[in-house]
Amino acid sequence: MAHPMVTDSLNKLRNENIRITPQREAILEFMVETDNHPTADEIYQALSAAFPSMSAATVYNNLHLFTKVGFVKELTYGDGASRFDFTNTQHYHAICEKCGAVLDLYYPVLDDLEDITESLIGFEVTHHRMEVYGVCADCLVLPK
Repeated sequence: MAHPMVTDSLNKLRNENIRITPQREAILEFMVETDNHPTADEIYQALSAAFPSMSAATVYNNLHLFTKVGFVKELTYGDGASRFDFTNTQHYHAICEKCGAVLDLYYPVLDDLEDITESLIGFEVTHHRMEVYGVCADCLVLPK
C-alpha cells in the first residue's frame, strides 16, 4: 500500500492531468522514504534495477515536473549537484561541511517569517530558505 504522501502527490498529478507512470510513482515513493536529499543520479542508481529501461534523464525530468507541481524542492549548495527534497512542511537545512550531509531542521518559530518580513519592511516575499552550516553529529564522533 502506498504511503499517504505518495497517494496525495499522485492525486495532485492527476488533478493537473499528468499521467501516472510506474516510474513516476517509484520516484515519488523513493523521495518520500528517503531523508538524505538525494541527487537525480542517486535516485536513478537506486531505481535502475527495477526499471532497466528508465534513463537518468527520465528521473531528472520527473524531478523537475514534481518541482513545478510543488511537492519537491531542488536544493543547490554550491557543490555543483542539485539535491531534491520531498516536502510537505516548511523546514530548513543543516549542511555538514565535512561529509556533505543535508539534514532537515524544523523550527516552527520561523513559520511566520514571511509575514513578519512583509509587515516590518513592506517587502513582498515570494519564498525563502535558510541553511545552517557546520559539522554533523556523525562526523564529530569520527576519529580525526
